[in-house]
Amino acid sequence: MTGLPAGRLSRRRPGGARDSRDLAAPRAGHDGEEGGGPVRLPVPSGFATPLGCDAVGLPARHGFRTMAHLSRPGCVFADADWWWWIVPAESDLGLAWPQPARYVAGAYVPTRPRLIHLPEASAPYTPPIPLYLMVCRVAGTAPAWSTVPHQGS
Repeated sequence: MTGLPAGRLSRRRPGGARDSRDLAAPRAGHDGEEGGGPVRLPVPSGFATPLGCDAVGLPARHGFRTMAHLSRPGCVFADADWWWWIVPAESDLGLAWPQPARYVAGAYVPTRPRLIHLPEASAPYTPPIPLYLMVCRVAGTAPAWSTVPHQGS
């Protein structure tokens, strides 16, 4: 149905009894439950986030193609209009994420999508450079990195 190998979407965590529908369900006190403002993508319990979390979104029409070309996707959320990949915080430094992608700091997105993919690793992150290269391919643009040196170099 999806064109992806079996088990790539909504994978159960090793040793866990809950599936992605349980992990993505809203819990009391989470951001955005009242007021209709942006909501923070809920990182499932059991995942370490030592690098913080931002998110990269693509229109849903590009979701399956992007997933199929990523060798290690992290937590992925989706609704009818957008797919969102969790990336380490500040994954936009030195990169110009092209349209139609949306980069959101803090993983605050406009709607409450559902979790559709859990990674096998203990971190929720999709490596940002392979995702960036795929986004550039979808956008039909050449990748562009900043030439500004790091602070303290």
